[in-house]
Amino acid sequence: MNDRASALNTDGRSRVRLLPWKGPEGKPAHLITDDAHSPLSLLADRIENQQVNNAAVIVELARPMVGEEAKLTADELRWIAGRLIESLTEVLNVAESRAQRLPGYEEPGE
Repeated sequence: MNDRASALNTDGRSRVRLLPWKGPEGKPAHLITDDAHSPLSLLADRIENQQVNNAAVIVELARPMVGEEAKLTADELRWIAGRLIESLTEVLNVAESRAQRLPGYEEPGE
């Protein structure tokens, strides 16, 4: 089997993939491809992984800032909340994109 054939979806059909960035008008961006290893697919994979890693770092940095002993101003708390919401939005987009690419599940015996 050649490299191109091994990169195709199992049924060889094109798929629509939600990308981890917005289009020019701020709307969701999608990629239609039959190659999960195309340069654009691989770039999207790297960006998704970085978004998940960034969210983990932001959560760890924010955790002590919102603890009972933290003494932050309302503006500082709003800033932290904004970063957390941005990260959560990105991670939810990653989760949606990856869920759309999962193969369907059938119960045994169906």
